[in-house]
Amino acid sequence: MSANAGVENRPGPTAAEGPVLAEMHGAVLVLTLNNPDKLNAWGREIESRYFDLLEHAQESPEVRAIVITGAGRGFCVGADFDDLKSVSESDTTALQRSRPISYPMSISKPLVAAINGPAAGVGLVQALYCDVRITAPNVKLTTAFARRGLIAEYGSAWLLPALAGRAAALDLLVSGRVFLGDEAYALGLVTRLAKPEAVLETAFRYATDLAENCSPTSMSVIKRQLQRATSQTFEAAFADADTEMLESFSRPDVKEGVASYLERRQPAFAPLAPLDSVR
Repeated sequence: MSANAGVENRPGPTAAEGPVLAEMHGAVLVLTLNNPDKLNAWGREIESRYFDLLEHAQESPEVRAIVITGAGRGFCVGADFDDLKSVSESDTTALQRSRPISYPMSISKPLVAAINGPAAGVGLVQALYCDVRITAPNVKLTTAFARRGLIAEYGSAWLLPALAGRAAALDLLVSGRVFLGDEAYALGLVTRLAKPEAVLETAFRYATDLAENCSPTSMSVIKRQLQRATSQTFEAAFADADTEMLESFSRPDVKEGVASYLERRQPAFAPLAPLDSVR
């Protein structure tokens, strides 16, 4: 991949098979939605395989951070219309899942979206389920729902106001208009901007930094704190932080974090334990 030029042991698909490709690079798992002929349109096969790989990553002590991107020119342009054709008012099978479509939000390891091309509808929402989003200034994004006769699906009516505020969320959802990466960055929907050819590289380097220098347990607890804080008062979140801080003092990561800093070396944090997964 040209987007990875200059990255040692860089991520990049080695085989064009399967709805989602998976590659380990150090402690970073790179998942690539792989239906480039349809700009990685979201369908049952991609969803099932993607969620299976996330579930495996959650259980694997070797995985400390995860990057999600798309093969070819797109990230994910929304629902596969071949799947949508089978949906009718009396057909509810499209809504029946063994895991909710928001399943990525339950993963306790950091998810970094490398939005390498257009993201629309459920594709944009899948990027919003990630913890960090990186894209290029000219990448096209859209909710699209209102222009397909749909509503604010998959929790987007909660996600967008939380990230960009109610007024911006209403605009993006009601209009279904196309907006670009630089506007998404200004609104707070995107964490970082990169040159088009460097989106995946930037995401990979960010994920590698997390994997090499941050405590897996700390990252898991912080993600859990942020999720709880959305329904807490400040006082409750403050008290929650005190409880979590006292618990952190009993773990070896604090000692290792301080020692590695004082000794000016890379920390050697333990892998994430199953009990530290998001509850």
